[in-house]
Amino acid sequence: MIKILLVLAVIGLLILLLRSHGTTKGGAYVKIGMAVFLVFCIYAVIRPDDVTWVAGQLGVGRGTDLVLYLLVVGFGFFAISTYLRFKELELKFARLSRAVALLDAEARTRRSSDGRSGDRIDSPGEGVTG
Repeated sequence: MIKILLVLAVIGLLILLLRSHGTTKGGAYVKIGMAVFLVFCIYAVIRPDDVTWVAGQLGVGRGTDLVLYLLVVGFGFFAISTYLRFKELELKFARLSRAVALLDAEARTRRSSDGRSGDRIDSPGEGVTG
């Protein structure tokens, strides 16, 4: 029983994460999920016998095993979320770099067509290296 629930939880989290990534609604789901998980963890510390009972109902031997399984699912969610966030930041950084390069090229073209030469900076993107 627990294997089916864990696989469904992972698939559900993956679908939720991929469909709502980068949206305000997706960020709200992540915060709500984190809050629920933290409340469960507090409850597990205060009433470990209840967690053991729930684990028994799900076919897991001990409550600590159930908590471990939930932590594995939570870590997987965190890893995927972090990966997608870094990919999004990488894309934003690439777009910003392109915009600065275009501004720099435009300023150089304008400067050379005006007959000016020199190291004077005319635009915000000019002179940026990297």
